[in-house]
Amino acid sequence: MKKNKSGFNIIRNDSTTHGGYATGTLNLSNLSSVLIDGDQAKIDLGLIHAKSAVERGIKWATDLEQVPNGKKYWVVWVAVDRNEKGPHYAGVTACSMVIDREARIGWKILPEHVNRMDDALKRRIKLAGLNDVEKKALRDLLISHNEEMWNNSGDELKQALATTEN
Repeated sequence: MKKNKSGFNIIRNDSTTHGGYATGTLNLSNLSSVLIDGDQAKIDLGLIHAKSAVERGIKWATDLEQVPNGKKYWVVWVAVDRNEKGPHYAGVTACSMVIDREARIGWKILPEHVNRMDDALKRRIKLAGLNDVEKKALRDLLISHNEEMWNNSGDELKQALATTEN
């Protein structure tokens, strides 16, 4: 079984927090982010701070109609934890964004991204909206990254990533 050195964090002693004055604080130590681009899924920790390669240099619009030639991407928040079986994917949530790289404009609902991140940290599975190709890309990434973590994960995640081709 292949074990990657980087990517998903499993319980760290040092703490990474996100927040500031008059804001809530999120502990991001056990959170990673994945970008789904069509049939490809890859770990992209830049998504946590909205600084992924696809987001850099993008002006964000509040209306989807302002991005008529945009491409849909999915941001997937993955929280990892340990249970009696060992490390597992505990919370996995997805939210979309649409980006026109050429026009340097994009659309996303920032509160939705923050809420889905929070849902993942609260160990929830919310993957509505992903099509079969995107589900397969995410499932394949999670399995190839760490098959043991996939095997230790709950049935809710496995059912949420099931496709009609399984």
